[in-house]
Amino acid sequence: MTTKRANNVTLLIVLVTVVAVMTAAMPDQFLRLGNLQNMMRNLPEYALLAFGIMIAMTIGGIDLSGVSVLSLSGVVAAMILSHHQEIPLPTVVTMILAILAALGTAALCGLINGLIISLASVPAIIATLGTNGLYYGLAIGITKGSHLGGFPLAYIRIANNDFLGIPIPFWVFIAVALLLGLLLDKTALGFQMKMLGASPVVARFSGTKNRAVLLKSFVIISLLAGASAVLLTSKVATMRPNYGQDYLLLAVLLSILGGTNPDGGFSSVLGVFLAILALQVLATGSTFLGFTPFFRNFLYGLLLLVVMVIHHYRDTGAWTILKESVFTRTEKSG
Repeated sequence: MTTKRANNVTLLIVLVTVVAVMTAAMPDQFLRLGNLQNMMRNLPEYALLAFGIMIAMTIGGIDLSGVSVLSLSGVVAAMILSHHQEIPLPTVVTMILAILAALGTAALCGLINGLIISLASVPAIIATLGTNGLYYGLAIGITKGSHLGGFPLAYIRIANNDFLGIPIPFWVFIAVALLLGLLLDKTALGFQMKMLGASPVVARFSGTKNRAVLLKSFVIISLLAGASAVLLTSKVATMRPNYGQDYLLLAVLLSILGGTNPDGGFSSVLGVFLAILALQVLATGSTFLGFTPFFRNFLYGLLLLVVMVIHHYRDTGAWTILKESVFTRTEKSG
């Protein structure tokens, strides 16, 4: 069994186990239709950021600005939506304009990230750390730290309505996962992303235009953050610049837990998909059990460190050596 398949099987077992434990602990609450719909409605906004981190790691980098891109693009959309009654356009047109403005702002942020990294040769972690502050500062400056509201009811219904009993944001989540799976596994750009992450030198000598791949990748990453902003503003019917600021750690955790190699060249959309479902079930269950958000963040951080250590030992072969050593000692003691 390949490493990718083994990781996905492990995540599937973890997902089933967590669901079983939570169902046993709360048999009258956990599997209720309303609770399942709430889980499906809540996960896409950070799930799209996790997919963005997955792409960034696939090309051998990282993007620390995703939550700020979400904030800025959400603020831009909210500025249009909050003045919809003053705009001499049909409500539907105003909504489309706001969504396009959010996605356009996100794409511009991604282009800036890509240009800094590819042309100025600034490491991705440094470049996106800087632009993270830049985009967040712009969002704060535009709103002066206050919230924007008064959105059209039709816009609010986007994230709060269901289709065939499943919340619309979850349908978006599934569609994005399928498109990213096709992108990474079935297109030339996806192959070039993996090549770039595995070895930039080999990618360049194989004819890959590394700078172009970097630019396209960071635009896609930021577009995912922009789509997350649209879902978030629609769900909560308001926008404040600090919305989503806690999602960065969670997005990194989900990407690595899903089998993405932080050093680049390898990722699994299905793995990240399963990791997102497992952590959403865990988060919802911990809320029912009375755990505070601060304790959940502690658990997320601890889980991230544990997963990183396991991946390190597995990738270096030390995990196999350790198991063989323990097995040998057990035989001798027996």
